[in-house]
Amino acid sequence: MTTIADVRPYGAATGRLVLPAGDASLRALDPAWVTGLLADAGFLLFRGFHTDLEEFTSFVKAHSSRITLDPARSFHGGEVAQKVDAGTGAVGLHLENGNSPFGPDLTWFLCEKAAASGSRTTVCDGYRVWDAASDTARAVFGIKDIMYSRRVEEPKWKAFVCHQTEGRKDPGDITFADMKELVGNNVSTTLQLNDDGSLHYAYRTGAARATLFGSRLAWANSIFGPSYNYETPHITFADGTDIPEELLAEFRRLTSELTEELDWQDGDLALIDNTRVMHGRREILDTDRTIYNAQSYLDPALLTAVRNGKVQR
Repeated sequence: MTTIADVRPYGAATGRLVLPAGDASLRALDPAWVTGLLADAGFLLFRGFHTDLEEFTSFVKAHSSRITLDPARSFHGGEVAQKVDAGTGAVGLHLENGNSPFGPDLTWFLCEKAAASGSRTTVCDGYRVWDAASDTARAVFGIKDIMYSRRVEEPKWKAFVCHQTEGRKDPGDITFADMKELVGNNVSTTLQLNDDGSLHYAYRTGAARATLFGSRLAWANSIFGPSYNYETPHITFADGTDIPEELLAEFRRLTSELTEELDWQDGDLALIDNTRVMHGRREILDTDRTIYNAQSYLDPALLTAVRNGKVQR
């Protein structure tokens, strides 16, 4: 497949703007080439392509082994795109589903209609944050894991299990055993079923972590992230002790300094490495906007091609 694109820098670091150099169909872009570009860039903004919901769905599927979801959102136009709806306030930096054991590899956005002002999506490269961190912070978070714990209402966790298991059971037939089977032998996660049918989980992971494409550490987590549709998680070190405020203050400052913005135009499509680059949102000043979100796991064949150096970037 021929790659037909003009690639330019976007933002202050490695992000890339991808423009059509001829054929404006997303199908003209080789998924292996796109994946290789993402491995270097961390996030890509596609502009000027044909990007209706059907094209968006096909593009996501071309790069993915499996689609996942946020059970608190509804699908629009199929089984891929979900409407972004988190009020009008600013949204803190986070990884999609980063406070659970089910974080996807890739986060996608389609801007059907851009706001006239405000509501820009923010991105922050975890590589840059970790490289800028103090020796003290790197020494602590390079060794100590963090823990997210919270309660999830019964309809939400059952809807999630239903989707993750490709609808083998209706949500009403999903049981706690199905959730435990989904988590499997993941020793980083503990589950507890509450008397009201809700679920309590605790998930252990690194605040600084290796990424999808390599072992280099990125400060990539959901410590400062939102909980619009869910109970706010309790976040501590894995041993239950509090994270020192001076360390949190350091990373608030660093992420603020290193945050960039996706200045949306109608029809833009963004692809983000959800293991490396956190995202958020500025306050919505114009509510006449439509943005869709999708989450997915990268096709293993594409990942293997990139890791083995078989993709020309």
